[in-house]
Amino acid sequence: MRLDPTPDTLHGWFDASLPSALTVDPGATVTVGCLDSGWSTGPFDGGDLAARERHPAWEPGTGHALTGPIAVRGARPGQVLAVRVDDVVPGAFGTTYCGLRDTALNRRLGVLADPVVLRWTIADGVATEQHGHRVAVRPFLGVMGVPPAEPGRHSTVPPRWHGGNLDCRELVAGSTLYLPVTVPDALVSVGDGHAAQGDGEVSGTAIECPVEATLTVDVLDDLHGLDLRTPVAHTPAGWVAMGVADDLDTATGHALDAVLDLMGALHGIGRSEALALASMVVDLRVTQVVNEVVGVHALLPVGRLLA
Repeated sequence: MRLDPTPDTLHGWFDASLPSALTVDPGATVTVGCLDSGWSTGPFDGGDLAARERHPAWEPGTGHALTGPIAVRGARPGQVLAVRVDDVVPGAFGTTYCGLRDTALNRRLGVLADPVVLRWTIADGVATEQHGHRVAVRPFLGVMGVPPAEPGRHSTVPPRWHGGNLDCRELVAGSTLYLPVTVPDALVSVGDGHAAQGDGEVSGTAIECPVEATLTVDVLDDLHGLDLRTPVAHTPAGWVAMGVADDLDTATGHALDAVLDLMGALHGIGRSEALALASMVVDLRVTQVVNEVVGVHALLPVGRLLA
């Protein structure tokens, strides 16, 4: 099955009342086409970024260009949506910008007086910008999420406990993202393709690019017997538990709480022993600091806890 970005499938917000663009059974695989986060229909030509050509479905004031929603038949609140990322193929162009938004971080770093837009050409696993700097491509979807249960339109910018703009660089092909189901049939939307990104996404953008993502969606009653309260993923790097909050301390607490639950379920240990072991085997990463709330993820790398 395919779901292409068209006026009927594109939207720039989360809303539980949006009609589904596609309804599938659990276990179905869908190839989803996504524009870049800014709704671009072609590469930035070096002029005014705000005047770049955008898809006709774009509306001023909307957020990331998302494709969907995909309804997963029978999913109900309280269950777990599993989104397996089978493949992510970036488009041929990408854009990164810095200093175009008046944020506290940009003011602190002194970049507002000298904004920069990098124009990338993507080919053969490498992205090259106009000055000749090259970055290895490691593509993933920045946004995968289900809508809040509360009625109305909700911004795509802040990630939430049920997903959205997570911007976690570990969600590459081979990963499975587990999200709490919030509304009947889940209604998952995806977008915000990133050809490459570092932890933190510190300029506010990655290499923003169109992508084609192949996803397999499934529904579970729980995750290893756990009541899922935040996004969790099984990735090529290991298990990842994510926390989002207004500050890094609280986000860290959410991420650690989830990874301790996982360690207990996977290894049969209590929370105190899990936290003691986590000091040796869990890496804390700052996922992003640029999306109104901040994100932290706790990574339990493959093979680090041996029994």
